[in-house]
Amino acid sequence: MLKQALIINRKSYSTAVAFATSRQCEDVSVPPPPVNLLSENEQFFVETVRKFSQNVVKPLVREMDKNSKMNPIVTKGVFENGLMGLHVPEEFGGSGSSFFDAMIVIEELAKTDPSVSAMVGIHNTLPVSMISDYGTEEQKHKYLPLLCSESLASFCISESGAGSDAFALKTVAKRDGDHFLISGSKMWITNSGEAQVFVVFANADPERKYKGITCFIVEKSSDGLTVDREEDKLGIRASSTCQVHFDNVHVHESSILGEYGKGYKYAIECLNAGRIAIGAQMIGLAQGCFDQTIPYLQQREQFGQRLIDFQGLQHQIAQIRTEIEAARLLVYNAARMKQNGIPYVREAAMAKLFASQIATKTSSQCVKWLGGVGFTKEFPAEKFYRDAMIGEIYEGTSNIQLNTIAKLIDNEYKFKS
Repeated sequence: MLKQALIINRKSYSTAVAFATSRQCEDVSVPPPPVNLLSENEQFFVETVRKFSQNVVKPLVREMDKNSKMNPIVTKGVFENGLMGLHVPEEFGGSGSSFFDAMIVIEELAKTDPSVSAMVGIHNTLPVSMISDYGTEEQKHKYLPLLCSESLASFCISESGAGSDAFALKTVAKRDGDHFLISGSKMWITNSGEAQVFVVFANADPERKYKGITCFIVEKSSDGLTVDREEDKLGIRASSTCQVHFDNVHVHESSILGEYGKGYKYAIECLNAGRIAIGAQMIGLAQGCFDQTIPYLQQREQFGQRLIDFQGLQHQIAQIRTEIEAARLLVYNAARMKQNGIPYVREAAMAKLFASQIATKTSSQCVKWLGGVGFTKEFPAEKFYRDAMIGEIYEGTSNIQLNTIAKLIDNEYKFKS
């Protein structure tokens, strides 16, 4: 099993740690390694996930997109191969891998199907990470083994009136003795069609505004919890996205995740890391679309020469490939910074912003390069193009990323003056 191999193969390594160690030893003759240099263990992740993607996911991509349904074979496969608890400690059933490992898994899956990448990425970086980081020992032992082996989880924060303004949420948690009654509706919730566990944000003290927001772990079997029909989406169609309704859902106070009233803090921290994951998904999407387009341009001839021999097309190809690499460097840098405890909020916003833009640009160009066949479902470019649209929307729109970057630049220069 891949999961066992990942645990056996894992090494405590990252380029940033290697460089820090060399600096501590005052060996200034050793230059810092390239941020995209993968360790032996990281390369192993890439190769094993690539095999899974090619052998299991790829044959099912068109069917899953057409039916707007994740094939159970794929869902079972990601669990069996240890991809659903990547940075969960081994004692709770996870692989005990690094944050960076999770990012390259998300990237590699997206090269074949961004829907599968979304399912795996959001499960790992949002609800599972929150339980792993903020859960009590009892919560960790109760939920993490299941979430690493068989059960999907959802992250419930967005509402009809609380998208970019996430803390405007109206879902409330009214205290009832040592229990809470949760009431409200959540929208655009990824993995909610199959999820068995929901990490839910509700305001337990509306008078304190966002400081009343508290996080709860709610099980699907809870009375009053209903999952509405799936949204009929433009892209990442196999990844389920539904409304989730809470009608006086009764939960014990032991279901609070982390501290009472700290939900807003946890959401910010979790979503900042999640932005790097979306960046990883988008560079995988861009690279996958590019990889499946270039061979056609090498084979197709017009006016007596291959399409790739036309200088105008060569320049476009070179530009796109350069921008994919630039996006990858932003994502990898942000991931390594987070993993090594370096402030990364600006870098995460930059990575998501640029990677999502390049995913849209790359997939659009690939459709055009392919011509008529690119406009059909016989070639994967049109699906990559549809899937790319979500990158500039979820987990913070491009405008939100720009706002974040601009505020941090302002603060940076205030301190300098």
